[in-house]
Amino acid sequence: MATQLWAIGLVALATILGAGGPIFLKKAAHQMRFSLKGIVLNHNLILGLGSYGIGTILFIPALKGGDLSVLYPFVALTYIWVSLLSVKYLGEKMTRKKWLGVFLIILGVASIGIGS
Repeated sequence: MATQLWAIGLVALATILGAGGPIFLKKAAHQMRFSLKGIVLNHNLILGLGSYGIGTILFIPALKGGDLSVLYPFVALTYIWVSLLSVKYLGEKMTRKKWLGVFLIILGVASIGIGS
């Protein structure tokens, strides 16, 4: 089955939305109280879990549009989004090694996308 462009686009969108998950969970960890009330009232926890959930839900219909062996490696784009969002929203720093990792992920995903 040839992988359709809309499926790749949907997976890419799912990775962007899913990348919000770890950002919100990191923020939630600082506010975390291990009680039912503390969990329910932790908005960042709810947003993080919701972000993961929406990303996963979007990924499911994309599977109809192509081979899993082509689509699933695109999930690695999540690492790129998380790195960039961490800089913007958490004040983290990007080092040369992190940029090299981002470049290698892009190279790997592109290689799989071109090879399909």
